[in-house]
Amino acid sequence: MDEYDAEGALGIAVDEWGAWYDPTPGSPDGHLQQQNSVRDALVAAAHFNIFHRHAGRVRMSNIAQMVNVLQALILTDGPDMVLTPTYHAFMLYKPFQNAGVLPLTLDDGDAGDRPMVDATAARGADGRVHLALINLDPAAGAAIGLEMEGAARIVQALILTAGTMDAHNTVADPDRVAPRPFEGARLSNGGWRSICPPIRWW
Repeated sequence: MDEYDAEGALGIAVDEWGAWYDPTPGSPDGHLQQQNSVRDALVAAAHFNIFHRHAGRVRMSNIAQMVNVLQALILTDGPDMVLTPTYHAFMLYKPFQNAGVLPLTLDDGDAGDRPMVDATAARGADGRVHLALINLDPAAGAAIGLEMEGAARIVQALILTAGTMDAHNTVADPDRVAPRPFEGARLSNGGWRSICPPIRWW
């Protein structure tokens, strides 16, 4: 598109995106209901990072379904409702709405064609810098270093994770996978250092 539309007049609408797995056992036939886990929060975060980096072209993006179908944000069981890990991923990326994309170069060492760590950055309408990092490796953490001019302090750092990739929320345990404060991020000499745990969004 850059070759034939260098001025960016045309945009891309990603009208449906999301994961599609086998239905949850016991769910109604044809309803395409599936459980939503840490895996799906990472799928959502990876999509958000891609869309954000290509915001000049991606003018619209819509998750395929929102409630009880495919990669849903909400699951219901009669009168009960639970927020999924995908819902929490959406909430964590809210600061990227109406924000300006900041250039970010991520050196993942010897990762080759399949880097496990992905990131994007933005300056929000409030003037603050927002950074989203995901580690797709199910077993290994990654040492992260980021150089930032004028970095003064970390206002807030949150992490979305659980002990296993298939961890999910239920009516009985609705907060098993939910954002929590992350204390592992440190500023030093104008840079930012941390260890990014496996299968984490933060």
